[in-house]
Amino acid sequence: MRTSTAALLAALLPTSALLVTACGDDGGSSEAASDTRDVTLVLDWTPNTNHGGIYAADAAGFYDEVGIDLEIIQPGQTGALQAVATGNAEFGISVQESLVPAQTQGVPVVSVAAIVQHNTSSLLALAESGIDGPGDLAGHRYGGFGGQLETALISKLVECAGADPDDVDYVEVGNTDYRVGLETGAFDFVWIFDGWDKIRLEQAGVDVSTVSFIDHVDCIPDWYTPMIVTSTDRIDDDQALVADFMAATARGYQLAIDDPTAAADALLDAAPELDADLVRASAEFLAGQYALDAPRWGHQDADTWTTFVDFLVDSGLLDQQPDDVASLYTNEFLPE
Repeated sequence: MRTSTAALLAALLPTSALLVTACGDDGGSSEAASDTRDVTLVLDWTPNTNHGGIYAADAAGFYDEVGIDLEIIQPGQTGALQAVATGNAEFGISVQESLVPAQTQGVPVVSVAAIVQHNTSSLLALAESGIDGPGDLAGHRYGGFGGQLETALISKLVECAGADPDDVDYVEVGNTDYRVGLETGAFDFVWIFDGWDKIRLEQAGVDVSTVSFIDHVDCIPDWYTPMIVTSTDRIDDDQALVADFMAATARGYQLAIDDPTAAADALLDAAPELDADLVRASAEFLAGQYALDAPRWGHQDADTWTTFVDFLVDSGLLDQQPDDVASLYTNEFLPE
């Protein structure tokens, strides 16, 4: 594996059009000239346990076995979708809320696997805040990225609980230290990932309460975040590469499910700066989430895609329905 470093990207439903023009794709860099093909994967963030199956696959030699020399890079300012769409990377990690508007605007990207089957996001507050359910969010201040999706989801949760969404205050804090913000009163609740932030705070002895999105799918949609994406050009030009990459990646995630310690060790070898105790606990948590309720790792369900797209349209976050929701994703390259 070759590894390089770039800047972080925080992206929750881009508010401006993702105006990229897919440049000509050479159809894979070296499949005809060499048995080994150079492949670049752009992450969605810094290395973390959502990527555990990829690092596990690389450490176990699964990519080598299919003739892939994988380079894993962190996203620059343009993010994974643009890198994939322009042919600067073969694969990327993204989220449904970014891919849907991008493809609707003509960006040739498609999801080829759901990394985690169900949304593991929650709204987290200090236990002493009195926030125990969606209705309790009213009268409190949310600290986030200022994204439209954040506001839409919180408003819907509060509305479903019979409270007034206008009674929630919002403050844009970006990628800050949530614990400090909560404990200093800068905000009362934040959006976190159960498999990372919640574990980190609990390991630090912070007494927290959460409103888990997955507990309220009667009000808001479940959706895929994160997922693996590639370009439609890549699929058209080199299906063998996509199939080989996905076969090795699926083996890696199955390894992460069966042996989360191995996945944690692989991630820590690649990113030794991470908190080892947090990584190991997170890997254990995600081992039970990667393929939960699914026939196989990576599977994407039509209802999940349709329900989320409908929510975006109904909330005014998407101008129009995609012509064909099924064009946003494919299970074709997942091994049986």
